[in-house]
Amino acid sequence: MKIAFFEVEKWQEKYLKSKLKGELQFFKGHLTSNVTKIKDVEVLCVFVYSNVTKEILDKLDNLKIICTMSTGFDHIYLEACKEKGIKVFNCSTYAENTVAEHTFSMILGLSRKLVDGNERVMKGNMSLDGLRGKDLKNKTLGLIGAGKIGLNVIKMAKGFGMNVIVYDIVKNKNYKYVSLDTLLKKSDIVSLHCPLTKDNEHLINSKNLKKMKKGSMIINTARGGLVDTIAVADAIKKGKLGGVGLDVLENEKEVKKGFKGSSKLLRAERYLLKQDHVIITAHNAFNSEESVYRLLDETIQNIKGKGRCLSC
Repeated sequence: MKIAFFEVEKWQEKYLKSKLKGELQFFKGHLTSNVTKIKDVEVLCVFVYSNVTKEILDKLDNLKIICTMSTGFDHIYLEACKEKGIKVFNCSTYAENTVAEHTFSMILGLSRKLVDGNERVMKGNMSLDGLRGKDLKNKTLGLIGAGKIGLNVIKMAKGFGMNVIVYDIVKNKNYKYVSLDTLLKKSDIVSLHCPLTKDNEHLINSKNLKKMKKGSMIINTARGGLVDTIAVADAIKKGKLGGVGLDVLENEKEVKKGFKGSSKLLRAERYLLKQDHVIITAHNAFNSEESVYRLLDETIQNIKGKGRCLSC
């Protein structure tokens, strides 16, 4: 079997070679439309910065399986894969607790003003002025999406004594589901844990931000496109939001080398980066010493066709 891996590091290559047989190709960079070196590939493994377009799919006549080494799969043209009979697999379980823990690190960091407090002490300033935080106990956490990661967030929230409400198109009888409007109006903290689709892009927009409590928080460890960054920056500027935690951005590829440029989106991001009550991390929520090996193991199972097919 011919398998091509993109966006892999040397240690990952070594691990995969020890576990898989066949003709393996490894590329450090992301997938591009120039597929000459992989034109006969049967299995394609990518990360989130490799867009698998119809143009690329049309060039790979032998392709049978696509594995994304991520939970999200919005970078893969799923409809074209369905038409061509290509099986698509994601890694849905490897980071379910890891991302949930990162979510709560952001919630705690914002609630207790940890970043600002640490920066002050590093400068020799021990003043508590402006550092009074908020308890999580009895606060309402609203989850948009309650899949594997969301359910882990719920467990953690219960440990902090929080009230939890959920909005999701798929229901689980064990949790309290509400409409999106109700969730936005009642939540002290709104946390996103749903996939990005064409129907929910900019779900957090200016219209929905107006429905939220003054001083409430938004946490996004799902996909950048779920949040209208310009609208969020405006809400921060006007004092509507009390905190924002973003592990994902709308234009991640563009800002990998820095937040340079004059677009309205980049200006909004630069504004957010300067705010004490905003935490932005570099799509790092999945990244723990344990989860990165679970990711490779789950990818191996997907290559063998043992995962849940998204395009079948």
